Amino acid sequence: MSIVKRNNLVFPALMNEIFKPDWFGGMENLSSNVPAVNIKENEKDFELELAVPGRKKDDFNIEINDNVLTVSSEITTESEAATHNYSRKEFGYTSFKRAFTLPETINEDQIEAAYEDGILKFVLPKKAEALPKPKRHIELK
Repeated sequence: MSIVKRNNLVFPALMNEIFKPDWFGGMENLSSNVPAVNIKENEKDFELELAVPGRKKDDFNIEINDNVLTVSSEITTESEAATHNYSRKEFGYTSFKRAFTLPETINEDQIEAAYEDGILKFVLPKKAEALPKPKRHIELK
């Protein structure tokens, strides 16, 4: 599994789009072939998890281009059975592609990905300027 960054262009923040019920990629094309996603915002990062059981980490293609994280996978299977004068050959093809628009506050150079127990997990760290500022105590003069 590798993450490919194709472009360093910076686009306006898409925060209004992100916090809709369908943020980070939308549900408009959701079907049984598209993996379900969980997205969690933490103080220093976002966590994005996709449920994709039964695959190997080499089955994934992950790219970042123009603030869009795209995850795709294609699997082809074949089986052949021959019994008594009957022969049968079955094949299957499974694929998905899911794209997530990243907010401007994400540090794309430090995105990490891991695949374990059927879950493809991304850690999307926030840029330093997007992190909460510590409280300051101001002395009276």
